[in-house]
Amino acid sequence: MERIALFDSHAHINNDTLTEEERESWIEGIEASDLAYVMDVGFDLPSSVLAAKHGERLAWCYGAVGVHPHDTKTMDEDVLQMIATLAGKEKVQAIGEIGLDYHYENSDRQSQRYWFRRQIQLANQLGMPIIIHSREADQETLDILKEEGAFSQERCSRFPKRVGPDGTTYPDARVLLHCFSGSLELGKQYIKLGATLSIAGPVTYKNNRKTSEVVAGIPLEFLLVETDSPYLTPEPYRGRKNKPYYVEYTARKVAELKGISYETVAKQTLDNAKRFFDIP
Repeated sequence: MERIALFDSHAHINNDTLTEEERESWIEGIEASDLAYVMDVGFDLPSSVLAAKHGERLAWCYGAVGVHPHDTKTMDEDVLQMIATLAGKEKVQAIGEIGLDYHYENSDRQSQRYWFRRQIQLANQLGMPIIIHSREADQETLDILKEEGAFSQERCSRFPKRVGPDGTTYPDARVLLHCFSGSLELGKQYIKLGATLSIAGPVTYKNNRKTSEVVAGIPLEFLLVETDSPYLTPEPYRGRKNKPYYVEYTARKVAELKGISYETVAKQTLDNAKRFFDIP
């Protein structure tokens, strides 16, 4: 039977809540699963260092480096320069996750905004994809991305245009809205600008109508699937620690909502992620 390959476009094998035994257990589980690729995403400087190391060590692993809005209180120009240095390492493919989080506000809003802008500027300078975290800050996230040129003609000109299901071409800004939780209207606005949306485990939750509408209404060509492990565990494992290979359940829910085969979703989202992160 042919293996159905999957790409978990956002995981935290680098998460500091994992013991070394848990981390190695995850790695063994990934290698025994249908996962072909995992993007290990940084959220502060130590996790970004570890993501880069995992990319060097593990054939199927790629890294993203950046500082999450929760952790911008730890940032200064030296940290930004170290993120820039890490971004030059082999198999580090994106800047992220960066953005705004007004739910917990673990870092003050002014700090979040400033370092969000500085990290977008860094991604623009390096010509790298950007992974966005946005929680309870939809409009401001979009405004800052626009103001900092994340969807500019100059940035989009660096990447080949995308083709929708009807043959229409769309710009590609290589901006990924991770664990997208906005409305279908906002999702369509992002797609027109050149963004890609990533769907996580909450789409499997019983009353998550908003994300279900997004999945049904956005062409598969512009979607990725992810776990955000160890967080946001999909059904049927909700309530337990999430693992990268649980991305299968999210992909199966996307297939169900779109009325297409799981194999089609797995293949298209893998192709989309390889294109987005520029993986041969």
